[in-house]
Amino acid sequence: MAARGVFALAALLLLSACATSENAARSEADPWEPLNRGIYAVNDVPDRFLLKPIARGYRAITPVFLRRGVSNFFDNLTTPRSALNNFLQGKPKRGFSDVSRFLFNSTIGVGGLIDVASMGGLEIYDEDFGQTLAVWGVPDGPYIVIPLLGPSTLRDGVALPVDIYSSLLTHIDDSSVRDKLWGLRLIDLRARLLTAEQLIEDSRDPYITIRESFLQNRRFQVYDGDPPIDEDFYDDFEDFEDFEDPDGEAAEPPPED
Repeated sequence: MAARGVFALAALLLLSACATSENAARSEADPWEPLNRGIYAVNDVPDRFLLKPIARGYRAITPVFLRRGVSNFFDNLTTPRSALNNFLQGKPKRGFSDVSRFLFNSTIGVGGLIDVASMGGLEIYDEDFGQTLAVWGVPDGPYIVIPLLGPSTLRDGVALPVDIYSSLLTHIDDSSVRDKLWGLRLIDLRARLLTAEQLIEDSRDPYITIRESFLQNRRFQVYDGDPPIDEDFYDDFEDFEDFEDPDGEAAEPPPED
């Protein structure tokens, strides 16, 4: 999952906490659900007993400003990848904005620890190769759960090796430093998700809550925050004017803003 997508996912969990009732409607997106649930259960074991406690300890002992600096540092390392994918998607203005962000944050921002680019009004983008394939017309494919990595789609899973290779962390020559940074990045990402933890635990089916949140978030990302209106959603309301209240009178449609 992209680093900044963590926050969009946490927000979408608010909309998906009761997603169990939508299982039938979303089953077409998850034809391999039995297998996915099995992988999800296996992934949950190391997360519950290892990664989650470490993330909690990290958040407990690390000051907020330092955690923010770590997050900024790793987010900055993904900016060249975002710039490349913006160019591949035919969005040169966003691509050059990402290049500017990286230059400002890597220099004035002390290696990316301080997000001076956002302070200067440069918007944050987080494009990956999965989104680029979507812009090129490649469909999502089935929802999948990748061992150890979590929710994805078949399209994003195929794109994952390109995303990993395009990460600056991958090209650090010193393997000891590289592995430690990957470990810290994993802890940072998991610590960011702790805020959404209660929403998942309170849902009747955490698997569906996570699935629905992920799919909505990816759709949001692919369409740059402005996904097309789902006409099927409004089909249920086409007979709204014929609805009658308990007194037998036709209900008035809500006034327009």
